[in-house]
Amino acid sequence: MGYKGSAATGLVCLGLVFAAAGAFFRPAARPQAASPLPDTPRGAAAEPWQGPDLASGQTLRLLLPDGQVALVGLEDYVYGVVCAEMPASFAPAALEAQAVAARTYALRRAGSGLHAPAAQVCADPACCQAYTAQDPANWGVMAAVYGPKIQAAVAATAGEVLTQNGALIDAVFHASSSGATAPAQAVWGAEVPYLVSVSTPETVENVPGLQEERVFSAQEVEALLGSADLGEPVYSDWGGVSALPVGDKTLSGQEVRQKLGLRSARFRVSRTGDSFTFTTVGYGHGVGMSQQGANLLAREGAGYREILAHYYPGTTLEKIS
Repeated sequence: MGYKGSAATGLVCLGLVFAAAGAFFRPAARPQAASPLPDTPRGAAAEPWQGPDLASGQTLRLLLPDGQVALVGLEDYVYGVVCAEMPASFAPAALEAQAVAARTYALRRAGSGLHAPAAQVCADPACCQAYTAQDPANWGVMAAVYGPKIQAAVAATAGEVLTQNGALIDAVFHASSSGATAPAQAVWGAEVPYLVSVSTPETVENVPGLQEERVFSAQEVEALLGSADLGEPVYSDWGGVSALPVGDKTLSGQEVRQKLGLRSARFRVSRTGDSFTFTTVGYGHGVGMSQQGANLLAREGAGYREILAHYYPGTTLEKIS
């Protein structure tokens, strides 16, 4: 989510709303190349996961890209997800928070029956979470440092998940925001009590590459949005675009983001002659934990419990056993 993300109202209708969501991005800072990912709701299951099969067996049936299904230990799986989803250079507490989010998402997703009966989760980040069975090759000489570092983060949080009212939450996450995260309603049209807008510390000064400019010709804008007659954006309280007049219709910021392939729905628009410049801040759908924000909070001294409580307010950290 995205460094990436995950679920939990337990309602079928909300799962359907989430499934219709827009584009999600991998983190720009991760070792892998940044590329757009669909905003599938992490772990949006029809009913809350109850266990105890996964909790006691500590294994997952993982659908691999080649179509094979592997039986993977839960904590080994979490290690592979953290390797793929968050830069290993991040602070230990940020990696620990990511491990909890990944574990929560995996168990929630496993209970959805999406890949039943053969598998419980898959390694496709457009559907479930990114996963690598070994240390990323481009760690190079740092593999001897990064591998044990992520192993320590997973071990420090072993078995820990986030719940609300006894059910696993949808622990969605994204690469970065600025000033504030987005509420779930702004992206997926439904309120989630623990996916509300909260403060986040990223700025263009402390996160390189947080801001990006994309230039489109008027012809491109017309082809992608249906018209090159753009009005003034309407901004939400959290800073993202809630509406943009386009010709005789109005598009949401998320719709514009998807159609133009922008990094986020937090953007400004300017026109010079026959070209439009879209300046975005942040990366991803903006809901839940900001990975860059988590890293900044960790470097300021926050522990993973504090980071999780901040980005998923009202949730409980529990240990499955």
